[in-house]
Amino acid sequence: MKFSGYIERMALVTVAVLLTVCSCARMEPAPAQSADFQHAAGPPPFAWTHEQFDARHDAFSFAVFADLTGGERAGVFDVAMAQLRILRPELILSVGDLIEGGNEDHALLNAEWDSFDRRAGAARAPLFRVGGNHDLTNPVQWQVWEQRYGPRYYYFVYKNVLFLVLDTEDNTPRRQQEIEQARVAAMARVEQDGWDAMKDTAYYAMPETKPGRVSPEQAAYFRDVIARHPQVRWTFVFLHKAAWERPGEENFAAIEAALADRPYTVFHGHEHAYQHQLRNGRDYIRLGTTGGVQFAHKPLSVDHVTLVSVSGNEVDIANIRLSGLFDKTGRIPAGGDALCFDPLSCASPSD
Repeated sequence: MKFSGYIERMALVTVAVLLTVCSCARMEPAPAQSADFQHAAGPPPFAWTHEQFDARHDAFSFAVFADLTGGERAGVFDVAMAQLRILRPELILSVGDLIEGGNEDHALLNAEWDSFDRRAGAARAPLFRVGGNHDLTNPVQWQVWEQRYGPRYYYFVYKNVLFLVLDTEDNTPRRQQEIEQARVAAMARVEQDGWDAMKDTAYYAMPETKPGRVSPEQAAYFRDVIARHPQVRWTFVFLHKAAWERPGEENFAAIEAALADRPYTVFHGHEHAYQHQLRNGRDYIRLGTTGGVQFAHKPLSVDHVTLVSVSGNEVDIANIRLSGLFDKTGRIPAGGDALCFDPLSCASPSD
């Protein structure tokens, strides 16, 4: 009887040990797909769809914002920078027209750039400037730009992606002065009669007004850059005006020809209305506004930022209206709840 009691006690101990081992085994995390993901849910099934996370070492995002000028609307650009601070892209680019410009006063121009740079600093990411017609109206403004920021056109590579920043005010100094004189007269007419009067001015009829100009020297520079970077994953082109729309244009066409055998995307501005165009089988995207003057008669003349995600050899583009992004408090940051970002949605019934 004593022996059988011993057997019974040992059996109970064995069962207890086995239960403990089983319990501990279930507490151990299941094998993870990567060092970044661990769980203790046990064997399948799981509450999640799969464990192929959309994460790559070469993935990154960058933002693009649109025109500020033609009569900048107070507060809008500040909202955009606050929103991009929340979205946290790794870098930020523009499509030009960052200051009102249009003068030859060094002190005034530097004060305008100081204001822009101070506000741009509210974003975490570095911001890459692109020159527009407001920024590079005349040779004096070219000089101020070059003293503060260096070349008016340039390139850089980030995570094996090539970024090309063009200058579409690339005229001779004499021609640029002629354009400026016509522009001053046109803006005086606009000030008196409104933006619709612009179409009746000599400035509007100039071939450089809408598509701008890329010089042969600039085209040669970028053709060389493209040739020296044949293995990049993607190429992004930033310019203010749609240079390809100029009749008989050859210099931007030479840049397009150099890009023909690779994936690329073009971002531009100037018209203050969003538009997507397929050209040469590639995306050519014209941004709307990020504080610039808006035109209610133009579709998608709205304030927005563009978020571009690059992962491997894939690119995704999302446009975010400033009116549609609110922070954790439920409000648009930087006082954005009090602003109008879309002229159609803000128009009164009598407008």
